[in-house]
Amino acid sequence: MAVDTEPGEHPDETEDTGDIAERPEPAGPVEPEPVAAVFTRGRVIAFVVALVVLAGVGVGYTLHAVKREDDKRYGGSGTAPGAAPLTLAGPRRLLFRSTESGPGYGHLATVAAADPGGARQVGDRTCDRVYAANGTALCLTVERGVIARNYALILDGTLHEVRRIELSGTPNRARLSASGRMASWTVFVYGDSYAASSFSTRTSILDTRTGDLVESLEDFAVTRDGKDVRTPDRNFWGVTFAADDNTFYATMSTANPTRTYLVRGDLKARSAVVLRDNVECPSLSPDGTRLVFKKKVSDDPRKPWRLNVLDLASGQETPLAETRSVDDQAIWLDDAAVAYDLPTGSGAGSDVWSVPADGGGAPTRLIAGAFSPAPLR
Repeated sequence: MAVDTEPGEHPDETEDTGDIAERPEPAGPVEPEPVAAVFTRGRVIAFVVALVVLAGVGVGYTLHAVKREDDKRYGGSGTAPGAAPLTLAGPRRLLFRSTESGPGYGHLATVAAADPGGARQVGDRTCDRVYAANGTALCLTVERGVIARNYALILDGTLHEVRRIELSGTPNRARLSASGRMASWTVFVYGDSYAASSFSTRTSILDTRTGDLVESLEDFAVTRDGKDVRTPDRNFWGVTFAADDNTFYATMSTANPTRTYLVRGDLKARSAVVLRDNVECPSLSPDGTRLVFKKKVSDDPRKPWRLNVLDLASGQETPLAETRSVDDQAIWLDDAAVAYDLPTGSGAGSDVWSVPADGGGAPTRLIAGAFSPAPLR
């Protein structure tokens, strides 16, 4: 049907007669219709303001959390550092890091070995881990700032620094030989290729007399049943020294398969041999005949460990009376008893406990608000 058009009318505009006018297909690509701008100036300003507010809330919450934690650590009425300097000399005492809430939190302190629940003397020096032997102390410390730096400090009998070594990770374990000559520490490190999604450990040994430093036990040759153990995923931690300042015991682990082993090392030969499995954080008794260690007894993450004592001559293991899970490198108070720390369950607090080394008796709390104990003999 023909359609008459008036000037100015488009030929495909029709009256509503029920007929459908066919429109020609466009000859070329259709230009998209312009889309209204989404980010107007007002919306951008509102978005920026919201980001600033959220950032302020985040910073405020972080500062509040830090203040709350600081109040827990330093806001109590615990013993403050005293005027008298702390030293390693004097009557038989126990050295430790104080976790008592108050101005002395994190500082080194001592108590009388005969009365560990009595008054403590708190010094000026702060450490995250500490150990001492024969007039020498090893202090692992974190110097916090824009960039936190970790150090191993060798201290003399007056707790003055005589050597400083920067660490490659977060302090974890510290130990000296009985003579005070050999020092060892373990740190947590991140970024090893075989532990890309987690952390690994690095253990070093320093001869404080000569300055010779073994940066990592991973460089040592290790054998098991006469065969080399050369896997790249070896980790070592928890060194304890024999009286000759050359022999040591430590934990070695491998990721594939996931196993832990007790190794006996030879510093001069830069070698070690695997003795047995499922031994962590060994500590050699003063008489050199036994090791106290933590043994994995459960896959329950709340209580995986149990302290045991290994007789090196017979190979017999004796579970100790402490049934709580102890994630620590225990120390020997003497040939008859060991000590260790346990968290209090409140903030960063911990207590030092002891238990007989023969499997009998019962655990006893030695020092409230204490961590990383070391006997001063």
